[in-house]
Amino acid sequence: MIRNGAFTLVELLIVIAIIALLAGILLPSLLKVRSMTRRVMCAHNLKQIDLAVGIYLNIYDDTYPCADDPVSTSPFYTLWMGRGWRKLVEPYLGGKVDKDNPSVLWCPADLADENKYESTSYAYSMCFYHSAEQIDAMNSKSDTYSDFQPSIAQKSASIPRAFQKILIGEWTSNHFPIDEDAGWWCWEGRRNYLFADGSIQYLAARQVREARDDFPDPNLTVGGIRGNDIGRKGDKSN
Repeated sequence: MIRNGAFTLVELLIVIAIIALLAGILLPSLLKVRSMTRRVMCAHNLKQIDLAVGIYLNIYDDTYPCADDPVSTSPFYTLWMGRGWRKLVEPYLGGKVDKDNPSVLWCPADLADENKYESTSYAYSMCFYHSAEQIDAMNSKSDTYSDFQPSIAQKSASIPRAFQKILIGEWTSNHFPIDEDAGWWCWEGRRNYLFADGSIQYLAARQVREARDDFPDPNLTVGGIRGNDIGRKGDKSN
């Protein structure tokens, strides 16, 4: 008997089952690769931001971006928010940077509504535009967006351990999604952080030391710019 070359129903079902099995095996790996790629792209963003901040330091006598808060009242935001410090580094990012053209200020894995933070994913530590004494006088997250103290530009020479002080970091846990993500005001998730020495680390929130507001909040690091954001003391992972 000569077959006409067409698949039988049973053969088709077997092929479909094999494809489904292979997809089930490969999909998690593909998703993992995609996640890793986005995390690397995010780290690259922070490296470019570090270069921009470095140019700013060279131009402004070794001082970090500084302005009095709030930098905008309608809509309301402060300098440490991505929407706030964006304008100060924009000239060193190669062109106009705004909500529609976020450049390296938007993480490719950020799931937040682009309008919520105007397509910005990274926060800038208040410790770099307030004195250590000012930071140590704050003890609540509300102190970062109300009852403002005059800004005082800080110099890079004031940092005793630049490899332990977070300069800029992801606000939300973009590469390790969590429920009810409160950014730097929660002990869950993982984030990419740019340190003052130019290094980039991907850390769990519980690897960041407890700040003045009892959160892993680089805005209110104990000791301000002279303090440490990583290290054994205050590490919640114990």
